[in-house]
Amino acid sequence: MMDEQDALEFIVSKVQKGGDDAAYIEGLLITTDMLHEIFDFPKGTTYYTAGWRSVGASLSDIAAMGGRAIAVVAAYAAPKFDKNEIGEFIKGAKDVCNKVGSEYVGGDLSESKYFSVVTTAVGESKKPVFRGGAVCGDVVCVTGTLGRSAVACKMFEDGDVERGNEIYRFTPRIKEGLLISKFATSMMDSSDGIVRSLYEISNLSECGFNIKSEKIPIDDRILDVLEDVDDALGLAMTYGEDFELVFTIPRRNYEEIKKLLEIDVNIIGEVTEGGIKMDGKVLENKGYTHHRIE
Repeated sequence: MMDEQDALEFIVSKVQKGGDDAAYIEGLLITTDMLHEIFDFPKGTTYYTAGWRSVGASLSDIAAMGGRAIAVVAAYAAPKFDKNEIGEFIKGAKDVCNKVGSEYVGGDLSESKYFSVVTTAVGESKKPVFRGGAVCGDVVCVTGTLGRSAVACKMFEDGDVERGNEIYRFTPRIKEGLLISKFATSMMDSSDGIVRSLYEISNLSECGFNIKSEKIPIDDRILDVLEDVDDALGLAMTYGEDFELVFTIPRRNYEEIKKLLEIDVNIIGEVTEGGIKMDGKVLENKGYTHHRIE
């Protein structure tokens, strides 16, 4: 039996245009995501947040390719069809689309034992950024901070559902991806965690990375839910679902990108000839895996 990573690698070996955040076909980008109640929506997640997050996940894939988002559709499955629940879901889906200049245009309905959503986003790009392309000597950067989804899930666990929902709604980095794409040699989003992102780029770019732990932009709110700073670093790097952008660029372009972006962007290391290390030690390939939410 294969685990999730093995299955993904098998699919990529069979699908010619697989392996990136979105498929690129004649100027268009297309991507799809599946989110389940038992894996992706902690108890207390509102239907508004579910709509926002489901659609946002696919928009993030478009951002990771340096594309402009055009539209999103969603297939919505639930044990029952409730007007208020569907209405809130659509409102969340529309609001996140409006935030990044895209459009929510509908989808499909089906009955199911569990609430689940499949979203598909379409974007466009004249020159997309792929995961393969990092060059030895480039710097590797990340937008924003890491660990916000881990914080949100802890808020849900503690019963603070209002804060949990607020933090769980992220802004897809469409605007940032477009700006970064002018300089990036490789890029993807951090939905599976920063460590796994590095391994994915490494595999396709045939390169390595040397990462500095003190450069990892840990979300300050992690320290509100964790007492051990070392645990905070591990959580920020492997929990995933933050939907930030991880990218490589020539070092000379960093200051220009920093001026262009309205959010924080940090250099966390550099591209090397081989091996993925942090502070001189081999970094084990760990990251997000779908697991049942109790």
